[in-house]
Amino acid sequence: MSPAVPGPRRAPARGKRAFAATWWGQAWVAALEDSTLDSGRLSRGRTYARKGMVGPVTVAPGQVKAAVQGSRPRPYRSSVHLPVLTDPQWDTLLDTIAARAGHLAALLDGEMPAELVDDACQAGVPFLPQPTELDPECSCPDWGYPCKHAAALCYAIAATIDTDPFVLFALRGRGREEVFTQLRARRTAVQKTAAAPAPAGIPAAAAYAHWVEEPPELPELPVPAAHTTALPVAPPPGSGLAAADLERLMTDAIARAARLLAGDTADLHLTQHQDAVRIAASNPGPEWFHHLIQNTGANPTAFARLTRAWRHGGPMGITVAEQPHTPDPTVMKATRAALEAALAEMTDSPVHLRAWRNRLTLTLTHRGIQLRLGPDTRWYPYLQDGDGEWWPAAPADRDPVTALTAAWSQNGE
Repeated sequence: MSPAVPGPRRAPARGKRAFAATWWGQAWVAALEDSTLDSGRLSRGRTYARKGMVGPVTVAPGQVKAAVQGSRPRPYRSSVHLPVLTDPQWDTLLDTIAARAGHLAALLDGEMPAELVDDACQAGVPFLPQPTELDPECSCPDWGYPCKHAAALCYAIAATIDTDPFVLFALRGRGREEVFTQLRARRTAVQKTAAAPAPAGIPAAAAYAHWVEEPPELPELPVPAAHTTALPVAPPPGSGLAAADLERLMTDAIARAARLLAGDTADLHLTQHQDAVRIAASNPGPEWFHHLIQNTGANPTAFARLTRAWRHGGPMGITVAEQPHTPDPTVMKATRAALEAALAEMTDSPVHLRAWRNRLTLTLTHRGIQLRLGPDTRWYPYLQDGDGEWWPAAPADRDPVTALTAAWSQNGE
């Protein structure tokens, strides 16, 4: 599957998390550390990994192995096993990746989208390793599970997983080329299906004539139910529930149901985190805002930023705030030229736009302006505060110059 991963990459010198910088690399380390209560062996494993005592690592379906130098002259043969996915699980995982163009783009950039893992888990495919799945093995006489040599191997491979998330795919049974080959096959099949001619119908006149001859019986529309936000009974004493809070939730549920009936499904599949942001964006008051932050464990500043992103762009506003992506370079180039032409008319000072992924950034006298291209092809304006943090500044617009003007007017330039 994968021959040998080039020599051990030395991790930073201190801290448990020093072996992994990305969230998926840290998930690998967390699975190792949650699989045992033997902190002593884990500590010695980290020391071995830092000292470069782990030899070249080989990754194969269901296992990673390497020679690890211990206290004896001859290295020990250490390995860690992980269950491979079944063929049906692989089909589900590949369908999940192919369903969103952003998933594939992120993987090509060497990133593991958290949404991909979440979607796979919801579909019943455990992609990231669980603590109960890691099965260490070593030729040393140590009875630890894992021993310090196998632990060192796990820590050493974490840095490689950071750099190349496809190591996780290989451990689950399929390497990079095989994954891409099967993803291309899926995209080709979808394109052929989309290009297939529509089935032949019947002339509209004939269909209407048949309907006139035998008109169908249409069901009567139901009488709209009467809704009330008053609780029929008070919450049980000592439950910690307040009538006012429950009534607010009832009002929110009624409003969401009305939007769903009208065909608005934008917030139908929100995560708990996103739904908390949605509620906070409806201005429930400072007490609710505080409780939402406290009960979700969110960072207050980050939560406030997402709340503002929701107000300007709904669920897509959160996506743009949290997930940079790589759009079509020609779109970014054309937009950059249009913005520079507009800026030349707005200011006499020389301007320079910096481009990164889906973001165009302009540094001004007081603070910066940034436009972010969303997956919905709209441009989301952001302003930089005094601490260098970026905040959503105005509603998105399909015209980047309009979005720039909205941020410019707020920036005071």
